[in-house]
Amino acid sequence: MTGAGPTGPATTGTSPRTPLRVGLVGYGLAGSVFHAPLIAASEDLALAAVTTGNPERAAEARGAHPGVRVVATPEELWEDGAADALDLIVVASPNKTHVEIATAALEAGLPVVVDKPLAGTAAEARALAALAEERGLLLSVFQNRRWDNDFLTLRRLVDEGALGEVQRFESRFERWRPLPKGGWRESGAPSEIGGLLYDLGSHVVDQALVLFGPVVSVYAESDVRRPGAEADDDTFLALTHANGVRSHLYVSATTAQLGPRFRVLGQRAGFVKYGLDPQEAALREGLRPVPGAVWGVEPKELSGRLGSGESPLTGGGTPVESLPGDYPAYYAAVAAALRGTGENPVTAHEAAAALDVLEAAKRSAREGITVAL
Repeated sequence: MTGAGPTGPATTGTSPRTPLRVGLVGYGLAGSVFHAPLIAASEDLALAAVTTGNPERAAEARGAHPGVRVVATPEELWEDGAADALDLIVVASPNKTHVEIATAALEAGLPVVVDKPLAGTAAEARALAALAEERGLLLSVFQNRRWDNDFLTLRRLVDEGALGEVQRFESRFERWRPLPKGGWRESGAPSEIGGLLYDLGSHVVDQALVLFGPVVSVYAESDVRRPGAEADDDTFLALTHANGVRSHLYVSATTAQLGPRFRVLGQRAGFVKYGLDPQEAALREGLRPVPGAVWGVEPKELSGRLGSGESPLTGGGTPVESLPGDYPAYYAAVAAALRGTGENPVTAHEAAAALDVLEAAKRSAREGITVAL
């Protein structure tokens, strides 16, 4: 975790028993499936307003969150004194709008959470961080995959030294989607900040940095494989960390046979884990985390295996039961940071460091070179 983040005026005079009022910008996939349910599930937060210009999504928001105020534009959340009715803005709109909306919210005096990627460039991310610090406001980035069950389990194993000194980290976020879906996420227009490098790549790079620290060089291969696709849909990154660990990261929509989510090799042992954390699938199915109830737990047969000398697929290694995934922990930490009792769970400076790597990867793939950082 990072050092304590700044808090904004929203914390002043707020009772710990009074939920902080959240305005959510965007009610597409990110807003409706991830942010709104997790905000609503938090005892410390209340979803007070949603921004969407889509009538169908507006009706969906009202149906899913009775009493929520729905407005058409983000500006309606903070213009003409409206900011006084909110304690936090969450930006879950298309990538190209993140910087503009976050800037406006911060200038209106509101703390902000922004879905990844925070910005299109590291320079933009650092400018946002500087603005938040100047205003004394929280600026946090939604990197929910830090609370995946497999990542929490791997992080514990690494911290405990169960693998010995780690030498190689392999991380795959692969899918089999042979036909493009369309939409801005798959657009080839640079202004959209689409493609898998900035989408799933934001997750795998962030996880590598959390585990093994700064990167000194980046090599990448990035391709557009599917007919009719415009943005990268099959990308590989090779990172060399300052401590000598090498991370090989794969993000793809064209993988007919999925590899392990993690394969981590150390001097003492290796850890291999297949399958994805169950929380996204549960949220898509309409399930919701409830305080005190079971959440983020997968069947024991999906446990990763820790050992040496033999493949886990032929019985090698010892099963390591996964820790429960815990996306609600992100918003619990945000609420604590706003109240001045905890740390910013993901800072803009951390997001900027990940964007340094993504920008280097983009250049590496384009020019066919290894880029030093």
